[in-house]
Amino acid sequence: MADDPLPPPLPPAPAAEPEPEPAPVPVPESTRSSLAVRPFLLTTGRVAGAAELPLETQVVATTDGLTALPGLTFEQHAIVAACRVPLSLAELAARLRLHLNVVRVIAGDLRTARHLAVYVPQASTAQDVSVLRRVIDGLRAVPDSRGLPRDSDRPA
Repeated sequence: MADDPLPPPLPPAPAAEPEPEPAPVPVPESTRSSLAVRPFLLTTGRVAGAAELPLETQVVATTDGLTALPGLTFEQHAIVAACRVPLSLAELAARLRLHLNVVRVIAGDLRTARHLAVYVPQASTAQDVSVLRRVIDGLRAVPDSRGLPRDSDRPA
């Protein structure tokens, strides 16, 4: 068996026409850079800032932050620019299409650099029943898509 000759080589395959590549899916310019980078690279491997910021934490850009915009990284720039008005971390993450923990870490860095002012809600306020009742009453007072108060279609 060791002396058996090798089988003849196969003839080369005919050259096939290359298939056309599918058209790329358009991605909004604002999200192109963030989609190409893994979240842990944006935070240099950190998963939490020096102090954990709750998702309802309000952040707003400072004058120093707005002045520093040209020198910030893409994500830092996007966060500071979006925070010209106060936003919660959850809303900010949703608007920028970034992971919430990435926004928490970067917001903590921007806070340390004094580019963002951070307002953490008091835990006692979030657990106060009277505050929660006022929030529920306020949400019920918001009209629905028909312009009617939300409680109007509930049976009496």
